[in-house]
Amino acid sequence: MNMSSSVLALLVMATATAASAAPAAPMKNPLSVHVLNLQTGVPTAGITVELDQKQHDSWTRLASGVTDGNGRISALYPADKPVEAGSYRVVFKTGDYYARRGEKTFFPQIPVEFTMEKSGEHYHIPLLLSPFGYSTYRGN
Repeated sequence: MNMSSSVLALLVMATATAASAAPAAPMKNPLSVHVLNLQTGVPTAGITVELDQKQHDSWTRLASGVTDGNGRISALYPADKPVEAGSYRVVFKTGDYYARRGEKTFFPQIPVEFTMEKSGEHYHIPLLLSPFGYSTYRGN
């Protein structure tokens, strides 16, 4: 083996070793929410959202957050808690939001119950909101 092929072989081995030793990418948070104003089509900032997990016959609070300027909470599931299959709910505190704006609303809060079936999936829950109606679905 000549000098250039020896250097090339060392480079290939070093590259392969570095690639296999690369740290795994951190797992994306499994839950996000997004609130849009149904009347104006703009994001709704400042809504408190709570995440609960059903345990037996009661709900246990796992986390809460407030929608940002884009109407989003991109990481609502607690980073230090492993994802468990089961029943969950997000509760959008719409009454508090409308009270701060001096507006009436028919829905003081909007609970959305859903099932996480397996870890590794991402769950996105959009809420289209107006003072007297709403719509939600599983987004992506």
